[in-house]
Amino acid sequence: MTETKSRSPEYRMAAGAMGGLRQALIHDAFAYRPMPPLRTDGRLIRLLPERIRARAAWAPHVLVVAAALITFLAGTAVADFPLGELLAVFPAGSVLMTLVRPVGAFWISLLLTPVTAVVGHGGWPWGPSSFFAHLVVLVVVAARTGPRTAGWMWGLTVLLGTVMESAVWRPGTTTVGMAVVSAFALLVVAMVQIRQDAEREVTVQRTVTAVERDRRTLLEERTTIARELHDVVAHHMSVVAIQAEAAPYRVENPPPELEQAFVTIRENAVAALTELRRVLGVVRAEDYQAPDAPQPTLAQLDGLLANVREAGLETEKTVTGAVRELPQGVELSAYRIIQEALSNTLRHAPGATAKVEIGYVLGGLGLRVVNGPPTGPVKPSPGAGHGITGMRERVAMLDGDMTAEATGEGGYEIAVFIPVQAGSEPREQQAGSEPREQADRA
Repeated sequence: MTETKSRSPEYRMAAGAMGGLRQALIHDAFAYRPMPPLRTDGRLIRLLPERIRARAAWAPHVLVVAAALITFLAGTAVADFPLGELLAVFPAGSVLMTLVRPVGAFWISLLLTPVTAVVGHGGWPWGPSSFFAHLVVLVVVAARTGPRTAGWMWGLTVLLGTVMESAVWRPGTTTVGMAVVSAFALLVVAMVQIRQDAEREVTVQRTVTAVERDRRTLLEERTTIARELHDVVAHHMSVVAIQAEAAPYRVENPPPELEQAFVTIRENAVAALTELRRVLGVVRAEDYQAPDAPQPTLAQLDGLLANVREAGLETEKTVTGAVRELPQGVELSAYRIIQEALSNTLRHAPGATAKVEIGYVLGGLGLRVVNGPPTGPVKPSPGAGHGITGMRERVAMLDGDMTAEATGEGGYEIAVFIPVQAGSEPREQQAGSEPREQADRA
């Protein structure tokens, strides 16, 4: 048997460090990675006039080219031999290379350091020109990659300078200066990157939170609608059960097949009522209390408007068309839509006036609630937009159309159309008042 020896912590640490170096500076070091332009919706670019925003997006490229030009001019200014101008081209080229191959530019600049130090003069191992060029390369590459790459570049730079100073000593050594200045510059770049990453993470979290909040609000609204419609459906099923039970007694000597058919209808209606109660138990909240009165309809709208006027909202109601009784689901949804629209007016437009228009047309029911601009201070509301979500859910459930938009006068308008097919109006009153009263009690 062979025993597998576990690696020591020091070995694992060294292996991890080498892996990080390989990933940051060796893997695809000379890959083509052109510098992208800045986003035109950035924090600073948004402050500029619109006509120069597109040009401002190329500002980093212009700065890099300017730094390369400064490097070249600084190199030629101190050149005192025929090939001095040619030697100044290489540090400037490494600066320009950061635009397309950032990691490769660092290696070129690092390898040029001993060459320029031996051939040139003015500092060991970095002269004025090579010092500035290498510092620019470090900053640009760090800004284009990340803090980990910046740390490795700084470490290799200091290591190279220390080795060169240890091998050959010359007056005016610049390793300490390079270490301090580059460390400060890279630290600033890393702090900016960390802050940008944190801002992006916060933005993502806010977006996810907003989506989850909207989804939770939507589910809550649908649950509320389901609880309210339970009473409406239960009422109709109760009517079906009572009428199926009473129907055989209205016919003298009904055939057995007819009696059995009505018994089956009543049993199915009672079973449906039982399942409805189970469904209500699933969607019922912990603090939910069953209503002790029937669900409201448009017949109770005057009471709602009276309550709203007592709360300080001047409201005017207009009804057009032939008023008729509509299906209970339509009546309930219409009442709740008007109620929510008036509540939004009280909350978001204090001191405004509101108009409620109800139109009975051949193909359905039209609603319009419009309010004027607020005349008092508007307090922030954490639930802004949730009422609109509930109204849209009710309208979508009935295959209707809804628009909600601001008016030109500074107010807000809710317009709804709910289709009602001909012949879908309630007909249980045709069977007499006694079954309906019994159904209400049920």
